[in-house]
Amino acid sequence: MSHVSVSGLTRRFNGRPPAVAVADLDLDIEDGEFLVLLGPSGCGKTTTLRCLAGLETPDSGTIRLGDSIVFDQAKRLNLPPNKRFIGMVFQSYALWPHMTVRKNIGYPLKARKMREALASGQVEETAKLVDCQDLLDRYPAQLSGGQQQRVALARGLVARPDLVLFDEPLSNLDARLRDQVRAELHELHQRKPFTAVFVTHDQSEALALGTRMAIMRSGRIEQLGSPQEVFEDPASEYVAAFIGMSNRVAAHFADGAWKFGTADVLGAMLRPERSTSDVTVRVRPDDARLAAEADSLAPHEAGVPAVVADVEFGGKHLDVTVEVEGGHRLNVRADIGRSGDFLQVLARGDRVVFAFDTNAARYFDASEGLSRPTEPATVG
Repeated sequence: MSHVSVSGLTRRFNGRPPAVAVADLDLDIEDGEFLVLLGPSGCGKTTTLRCLAGLETPDSGTIRLGDSIVFDQAKRLNLPPNKRFIGMVFQSYALWPHMTVRKNIGYPLKARKMREALASGQVEETAKLVDCQDLLDRYPAQLSGGQQQRVALARGLVARPDLVLFDEPLSNLDARLRDQVRAELHELHQRKPFTAVFVTHDQSEALALGTRMAIMRSGRIEQLGSPQEVFEDPASEYVAAFIGMSNRVAAHFADGAWKFGTADVLGAMLRPERSTSDVTVRVRPDDARLAAEADSLAPHEAGVPAVVADVEFGGKHLDVTVEVEGGHRLNVRADIGRSGDFLQVLARGDRVVFAFDTNAARYFDASEGLSRPTEPATVG
């Protein structure tokens, strides 16, 4: 039996118009798994998390944590949050300002009357686990953002709950601290695995932390798999767009050639898996490059004529925005490490070729598009 099992979970909100935040969701999470729910605002990831926590009451479905059923709409069973053996780490830290770090971390043990754990040094042990053992006698106002988040993590783990829920816990940290705490959290889970559900809209967090990641859309799971599986083989254009394939080229096949608008696609032939006359190509900015002319394309590269719209210096690379036919914009992260490269003098208005590896690109039926409706997903 899976450690966490969700079946037929649905949550509706009766606004104007009414909305379905979670739609007939099935999900199994194994013991010790770190599952990341990834998606844009409004996709249902936070509502799913709140249903697991008992902070939202679903309209239908069941939730099982370990051997216990904590929600079953048909049986009118709905355990409150304090009766579900879970830990939570919030975006806002949610530390008690009048309590020391020691008391903040120990609060779940006190609330659950786990006196033996309090007396045996479990607070100190957990604080050491997340590297805040030297902060135990301070108050939250005396801590940096990164230190507060470590304390919040310790509080979520101290009671050794069946499930730890993370609600975008790194989004309030600056970029350097976010990377640091993310690395520490990943190392902690590797050393001492715990079952977790982590909500984020940041694909880099999802790829770095997840044992599996679930891309959510309109209350359903669009794709579920390991980070490598989802990154390398997105199941839909929606998923491709969300995991970094931000460049979108719509091409059609006519008169024996692929065309972008009225212009021929230069270089290599596109390589869609299925025979179709209309295809949407998705390419990551770092899988594309800028060429001075079509003659310099490699045998595996296709290209589209473009005009440079903007150039941003990034140290060893340039982030370049180019404009193609119809005013459509594409992005390239271009390496400038080679001396004498024409990129060194690239300027707005220059004519270039947007080139991409036809093997690294992903191809989708143009009739599907980003608005393609999805069937309720059954995952496990």
